[in-house]
Amino acid sequence: MPVIKPTCVRDLKSRVNIVDVVSRVATLKKAGARFKGLCPFHQEKSPSFHVDPDKGFFKCFGCGKAGDIISFVRETEQLSFTEAVEALGQRFNVTIEYEEGSGPSREERSLRQEIFDLHEVAAEHYHQVFKSPGTTGDFMRTYWAEKRRFPAVLAEDYKIGAAEPTDNSLAAALLKKKFSEDALRQCGLFFVREGALMALGSLKPRFRGRLMIPIRDHQGRVVAFTARQTDLTPADDPAREAKYVNSPETPIFTKGNLLFNLDRARTNVGDGHPFVLVEGQLDAMRCWQVGLKTAIAPQGTSITESQLVLLRRYHPQVECFFDSDSAGQKAALRFLPMALKAGIEVRFLALAGASKVDPDLLFLERGLAAYDELKRGALSAMTFACQSVLPSPEQVSGEQKARASQTLFEIVAAAESDVARSEFLSEVASQFRLPLNAVRNDFDKFRTRQDRIAAARPTAAPSSQITPVSAPVSDASPFHTSERDLLMLCLHFEAIGKPLAQTLPLEWIDIAHLPGLLLNRFLNEFEHDSWPGRDHLDSLLETDEEKTLVATLLFDNPKIDEPLKVASEGLRQLRTRALEPRLRQIELALATHGADSNVDVISLIKERTDLQRQLRAPFGLPVAV
Repeated sequence: MPVIKPTCVRDLKSRVNIVDVVSRVATLKKAGARFKGLCPFHQEKSPSFHVDPDKGFFKCFGCGKAGDIISFVRETEQLSFTEAVEALGQRFNVTIEYEEGSGPSREERSLRQEIFDLHEVAAEHYHQVFKSPGTTGDFMRTYWAEKRRFPAVLAEDYKIGAAEPTDNSLAAALLKKKFSEDALRQCGLFFVREGALMALGSLKPRFRGRLMIPIRDHQGRVVAFTARQTDLTPADDPAREAKYVNSPETPIFTKGNLLFNLDRARTNVGDGHPFVLVEGQLDAMRCWQVGLKTAIAPQGTSITESQLVLLRRYHPQVECFFDSDSAGQKAALRFLPMALKAGIEVRFLALAGASKVDPDLLFLERGLAAYDELKRGALSAMTFACQSVLPSPEQVSGEQKARASQTLFEIVAAAESDVARSEFLSEVASQFRLPLNAVRNDFDKFRTRQDRIAAARPTAAPSSQITPVSAPVSDASPFHTSERDLLMLCLHFEAIGKPLAQTLPLEWIDIAHLPGLLLNRFLNEFEHDSWPGRDHLDSLLETDEEKTLVATLLFDNPKIDEPLKVASEGLRQLRTRALEPRLRQIELALATHGADSNVDVISLIKERTDLQRQLRAPFGLPVAV
C-alpha cells in the first residue's frame, strides 16, 4: 500500500479550509471567530458542533467527536486515512505525493473509491448515449421532451442518460479503462455469472433500453441509478414490467441512507425555505425545474430513520407533498412518527378542493405559483393525521373515535417535547370534537400501557455498559486525570514539555488510560529533542481515539494565567498518587511490627522519612512560559 508523505499531509491541512470540508455535510453558521451547526455524528436539536478555521479542528460538545479535515472525511465517508487524503486532494486540487515517488496502482486503490470513479464514468457514458444521434438517443430525447415534458437543459443539469437496449458499450468502456474485477462485479451495473472470467461477454448489463437517472449522495457523488422503463426496454429484461428499477445495494449505495436531490436541496434550505418531500425523483426534478429548489425524494421505498437524521442535520422543517391517494396517505402516516422522533417539524401540503393531486402534473401546469397555493392549504402534522384516520368524525360513534385516537396516540407519543404533545392532544380533541380532558386521560392510560410493555422487555446485561479502556475520551470522560491536564499543557505551552519530561518519573504515569499513554509518548519525544510541534503530530498518533483526544485538547485555548503553577500541581497530584499508598503500608507495618519479628523497623522508618520528605518537597520547572 502506498504511503503518503507527511509533508504532503501537512501541506493539505494548511491549504484546505476545514469550513469548506465540513460544509459539504453540515450546514454551518458564523459564530464569532468560529462556525457552528448541528452535529453530523449524532442526532441533536440545538447546535453543539463547532468548527475553528484558524486551528483547522472541529469539536462537538455534545458527543465528544473532534478532529481535523482528514478525520472528518474518514468519519463521514467511512474511508481509510489514505483514501481520505486522496479524496481531499482530488476535491481541492492538491497534489498528493507518496514515499519513493510512487502513487497507488489501480489494484491498490480502495474498492469504494474505485466504484465511485466507475459510477462517474458510467453516468457520463449514459449521458452521451442520451445526447448522441441514433435510435436510442433520438427516442430518449423525444420521450424526455414530449412524454415527460421536461426541457433539454434539465437533462443536461442532472446528466440524464440512456441505456442501449442491445449492445454492451458500457462494459466495453469500463474494461478499456481497466477497472478491477472486484469493482465490475460489485458496482451493481451488471449481472456477472459466478466464476466467469472477466470479459465483455461475461458482463450482462442490468439496465437496457431505459431512461437513466443518476442517484447522487448528499455530497454530489454518483452512487447508483434509477432506470425508467420505456418502449425500448427489451422483452427479455428480467424486470421488464417494472416501471422503475434501482441499482442494487453496493459498497457505496444503501437506498435507505440517502435522499434523491439532497445534494442540491441542502444548500437552499433555511428560514422560510423548508425541505419539500415528494414521492419520486421525477417529482423532485419537476420542482427544481420550476424553481422550488428544496425538493427531495426517497429512493422508491418508505422514508427511513437514517434519512430523517440526515435531513435534520441541515434543517428541522419538512413539508410533505405525497400523492393524495390512499397509498400516499398511508405513507405519510408511517413517516410522521419517525419525523417527530427525529425532531423534525412536519407540515402537509394540500390543494384546497382537490381529492387527488399529482405533484409532477401540478407543477408542470401551474409552475411555482402552485407551491404558494399549496402552502395556503397546508395542514399541521396532527390535523393531517386526524383527517386521514377519521375523515368524517361527526358521522361516527364514540367507540370509533376512541379506536382512531389510539392510532393517533402512537404518533403523539413519538414527539419528545411535552409542549408539542400537549398541542397535538388539543388538536385531536378539536378535530374529533371530544373533551380535551378525556383525550388527555386516554393518552395517559396509553402511555402507562406502553411503559409497562417496555419494562417487561429484557434489558441488556450490565456488563455491556462497561466502557473499554480504549474508548474515545470526551470532556465527560471519567479519566479526566492529572495526566490529561499535563498533556493539555504540553500541547498549548510546548516550552513546558522538556522540563516536565526531565522532572516527572515515568513510573508515576498511569499508561493504562489514554491520556497517560499519550503523555508518556509525548514526554519521550520532548526528552530526546524530537518533538515535531503540535501542528505535526500525525506520526505520533496511532489510533482514532488518540487523534480525537488531541483534537479535543487543541480545540480550545485553556484559560490558564500561570501554566507552571498548574504543571506543578499536576506533578504533586501524581506524586501523591504514586507515593502515599507505600507510605500507608509502612505506617501499618510499623504499627503492627510486634507481631512480626522479621520486620526491619529501622529500614522502614528511614523509608518513611524519605517518602515524607519527597511528599513535602515543592516542584519547580526551570522554564519561562
